[in-house]
Amino acid sequence: MTDIATFSELAARDHGLCVLSTVRRDGSVQSSVINAGVMPHPRTGESVVALVAAGGTRKLDHLRANPRTTIVARAGWQWATVEGTAEIIGPDDPATGVDSESLRLLLRGIFQAAGGTHDDWDTYDRVMAAERRAAVFISPVRVYSNPSAG
Repeated sequence: MTDIATFSELAARDHGLCVLSTVRRDGSVQSSVINAGVMPHPRTGESVVALVAAGGTRKLDHLRANPRTTIVARAGWQWATVEGTAEIIGPDDPATGVDSESLRLLLRGIFQAAGGTHDDWDTYDRVMAAERRAAVFISPVRVYSNPSAG
């Protein structure tokens, strides 16, 4: 079994670009390309896959209804998959102990964990707030990859 470090290394090789799959209410799968990285969960300290999602998106609707998700990172022909349970923290999904300032810093941290940099953090913060961006943390249940990735 692969560990989350392999996922992190592969995601970093392609600017954090990953494919996130969620389950629709009818049981079918919806997939989208997003940026993600690995970081410590803000409350537990455990390594999780983290991403930022715009408020009002289907992926957030799906994760609220069914938090099971799968995310794949790839670089060339190497890939790693994390299957797990998602937790959403954002303006529409408040969490105990996370106020607007904590969320602002959390969204920055996720962006940086996914390899992002920014020249104007104030503008970044304003856009994140205006788009009601949420933090999504995927706690791994199963992690695996193709043999050449591990």
